[in-house]
Amino acid sequence: MPSFKEFTLRSSLLQTLEEKEFTTPTEIQTLALPPLLKGKSVAGVAETGTGKTLAYALAVLNTLKQLEDDGDSVTEKGLPRAVVLVPSSDLGEQVSRAFKDFTHHTRIRVRTGLGGTPMAQARRNVDGPFEVLVATPGRLEQLIQRDSLALDDVRILVFDEADQMLDAGFLPVINRVLKKSPSDAQLALFTATAADAVQDLIREKFEDAEILETAGRHRLVSTLITNNLKVPRGKRFPLLEELLIEGSSRPTGNEGTLIFTNTKDQCDALAELLEEAGYDCAIYRGDMDKKERRKNLKEFREGTTEILISTDLAARGLDVENVDRVINYHLPRELKNYLHRAGRTARAGREGTVINFVTERDENLIKRLESID
Repeated sequence: MPSFKEFTLRSSLLQTLEEKEFTTPTEIQTLALPPLLKGKSVAGVAETGTGKTLAYALAVLNTLKQLEDDGDSVTEKGLPRAVVLVPSSDLGEQVSRAFKDFTHHTRIRVRTGLGGTPMAQARRNVDGPFEVLVATPGRLEQLIQRDSLALDDVRILVFDEADQMLDAGFLPVINRVLKKSPSDAQLALFTATAADAVQDLIREKFEDAEILETAGRHRLVSTLITNNLKVPRGKRFPLLEELLIEGSSRPTGNEGTLIFTNTKDQCDALAELLEEAGYDCAIYRGDMDKKERRKNLKEFREGTTEILISTDLAARGLDVENVDRVINYHLPRELKNYLHRAGRTARAGREGTVINFVTERDENLIKRLESID
């Protein structure tokens, strides 16, 4: 099996990998690191939970540390050498943490420019010399328009969760960012699903890139157990209570249950039912106070809250280690949304379970899932 030591990584990165007991790269890391470390552009399609963030983070940090060791340090403010574009501020914070986990020995400086924070704070974040910027598309453009930063010295440009960015209508921003960046900048795109819009972007902007696809792309990971439950007479909540009672008797520690609904109203209604039944739960959805949403996610990550109820907002990219099972209280209509939801558990080789509440209207989706399982 491959080892991280086989890659041409700086000793400072290898030291952190060893400290974190990361020894064996995942498939997407094995595919992506060699070309990225050689300065080549890549477009990677891999199932969720397979370590795409670490793949590009290691390559970015390695390249920037090499420049610094060669005497080419960043000295001017607002001129990042690597920009990572993400579709949401929550994912941006997660990506920023992933980078910072590897900066103790490299001393590479990571800053964020994320939507949902005051513009004054965002401008303070980028006021000074730094190497890596993690940003949402809209906030990046605002910072450029206010002359808080420029892309003139960008060496690496990463588009993470590209399918979600395109779903959100960010293609015009992506095109403008590419135009403002040096034409010889190294490009990297990572996505869990290769929708038509993603394929079009790869063909138009990544024509010289290496296309990387894992064997499990568009599929569920092998460590995931799927359980389809028929909803009797349309009554979902009694079925959920049975599952929660069964789950409370299992000898597990700190594992969480992530429950998905399709709408914000469904999310709130289910939270109310659970609280009335005596269950401690939290919600995670759009149109709620960002500080409260962060607090709820933090408590779920730490295990102080064992049940998190969400819309598809939590299905894209968020990495929570302690998700033991995902329950689709309402199944999504789109297969790609299902794959993102299921990808919140059984991550990085761990086992997990997805439980689907199935009604007649969901039968077409279930048939499609059986064909790819």
